[in-house]
Amino acid sequence: MAVLGRIGRLSRELDGPLQRVFGRFALDRGEFDVLASMLRAGTPYQLTPGALGESMMVTSGAVTKRVDRLERVGLLAREPDPRDRRGVLVRLTPQGLELVNQAVEQHVANEERLLAGLTRKDREQLARLLRQLGESMHTAEAAPAPAPASSPTASSSK
Repeated sequence: MAVLGRIGRLSRELDGPLQRVFGRFALDRGEFDVLASMLRAGTPYQLTPGALGESMMVTSGAVTKRVDRLERVGLLAREPDPRDRRGVLVRLTPQGLELVNQAVEQHVANEERLLAGLTRKDREQLARLLRQLGESMHTAEAAPAPAPASSPTASSSK
């Protein structure tokens, strides 16, 4: 219980400091994730919606909602996919590229500040352990759930 309790508490405590940085750019955490995923894709900064969802590990509905909003404010654009007439590509606009570069710079500085109490070796070990925990949890989720423990019922005391 101590491990998952700490992870949950830290997750909640990180929301504020992370959102303060994203908020400077009128973004929420999910929207920042979209723009950062597009940036990581490299030039020409475009992905299919499916690849974007895989990169962020979210549903197609979440991708659509985030892309719709970022497109409305001019940070992303949808274009027909020249390799698939039925598909579209999502790409960063020049305004989106400029904004995400600034946001990533401030996000990295914020992460550095938040992790200042850990050495590089500690950070590497923590990242490895969290990755291992994530893999273990995915394996556990795929296994059948244990049967509930049976308990005596009131009707059995007749």
